[in-house]
Order: sequence, then C-alpha cells, then structure tokens
Amino acid sequence: MTPTTPEAPVPPRPAYTPGSAQPRLNRPVRERYPQIRPTSGYGDPRIRHTGPGPGAGTEQEPERSSKLSARLALALTVVIGQLWGLTIVVDEWMAGDTGTAWWGAGFLVLSFLVVLGLWLIDPKDR
Repeated sequence: MTPTTPEAPVPPRPAYTPGSAQPRLNRPVRERYPQIRPTSGYGDPRIRHTGPGPGAGTEQEPERSSKLSARLALALTVVIGQLWGLTIVVDEWMAGDTGTAWWGAGFLVLSFLVVLGLWLIDPKDR
C-alpha cells in the first residue's frame, strides 16, 4: 500500500446513514480508524516475535516474595484466630458469662494489634 500524499485525491465521504447523533461516527470503520489495516496484527511482516519479552513471568525478587508470603500466611492465621475468638466471645456473651466474653474481646483487640504491627513492619512493601 502506498503512503497517501497531499496531492492524492481524497475519496468522497459516504452518504449519512442514521444511527448516531454525530455524523462522523457513522462513517465506515476504515475511515474512522485509518491506522487499522488488513496487515495489522498477525499478518504484519514487521512482527517477528509475539508474546512478552525475555524474563517475563519469572520472579525478579524471590527474597521479597518469600517475605510477603510469610507475612500473608501469618496474617491469615491471625484472622482465622480472630474469627474463632469472635465465635467464642459471642457464645459466652449469649450464655451470660460476661467475664469470659471481656477476656475474649481483649484477645480480639490484641489480635488486631498484631495484624496492624505486621502491616507497619515494612512500609515500602505497600
């Protein structure tokens, strides 16, 4: 396909067809998007390699990844413990044993502070 020069005649626009309030949107796709050509994509001879570049999909910082995985596992363990503790606290409260319920509430607050401490350990990982 030869590049268009300023001297080349411009083909006339097709007649307006209803479908949009803006007539410019009713033009054929090849006129609205001139950069899309039949050779775009898989048929383009300039494309020799497809897919991501070298090193894509490999772990770039394994130490950081293992540290984050360990912190995530610890945080999930604490959250599961909080759910279990909340179940015990609600059962004790409903049974009328408010003393045990308050100790359980203290456990839940302490668990929350542990998770907050894990979050505050390394602010650059957020």
